[in-house]
Amino acid sequence: MDHSTHNFQQKSDRIVSRSNKTLKVVWIFSSILILAIMFALYLLINSAENPVPDTSKQLIVVMTPSWEASKGALYRFERTESAGDWKLISEPVSIILGRNGLGWGRGLHQIPDDSNPVKQEGDGRSPAGLFRLGEAFGFPAVEEMGELKIPYRPVTDYLECVDDVASQFYNQLLEKDKVELVDWESSERIYRSPNAYHYSVVVEHNTADIQKEAGSCIFLHCVSVTGDSTAGCTTMDRAEMEKLVYWLDAGAGPLLVQLPSLVYNRLQQDWKLPDL
Repeated sequence: MDHSTHNFQQKSDRIVSRSNKTLKVVWIFSSILILAIMFALYLLINSAENPVPDTSKQLIVVMTPSWEASKGALYRFERTESAGDWKLISEPVSIILGRNGLGWGRGLHQIPDDSNPVKQEGDGRSPAGLFRLGEAFGFPAVEEMGELKIPYRPVTDYLECVDDVASQFYNQLLEKDKVELVDWESSERIYRSPNAYHYSVVVEHNTADIQKEAGSCIFLHCVSVTGDSTAGCTTMDRAEMEKLVYWLDAGAGPLLVQLPSLVYNRLQQDWKLPDL
């Protein structure tokens, strides 16, 4: 091998060596980049989003000992600043829920993929999760109620809540005499239950993008018969329900959280819920 050939071979070896080093660096960098992307996706998919609006300043917490329990306790909280800390403002109140306990409902939260049970029409479960609270309604006349901070609807002989899944008015509280075409065969006739619905508040479960069969006509209202469970509502003594109605403030964005204690404890940090 002559001198020129030897030099050429050395140059070729150096080029190959540099190329190998470059490929190795590119491979290491690509591997790190792929791992970083996968980790970021993992955090994105598995991070629990807080569904509690920062602007809400009133919170009702209902906690039960298990999914199957039909009795529990209710707590009221307030905060003065958006996204601030919650302050307990009441003693716990005994409540009665659906006869079969709780099932994940449709509200502000995301229902977990592995969730069980899930609220269905006629299952005797109260909805679990996070929900806005809507208007109040009851048997006292408007002038009897005095000053309220939430909209109030007096019960008439035509007030019904439609639970017929075949109806276009499914899960709507309405005046039957104001509907042009009554297309339902089943409804909750509010005017027939003066004890239960003396004071009531609408729980906005399955009200946005209403899903048939997902459950309907969910309210906070008075206990009608002592110790009697419900078909899916949350009930309490009339005196406590009266306090709640006068406390609620639509401008404070009132919310309801209903969960079994173990689930509440698991979601407490992610949802920034108060200690109990």
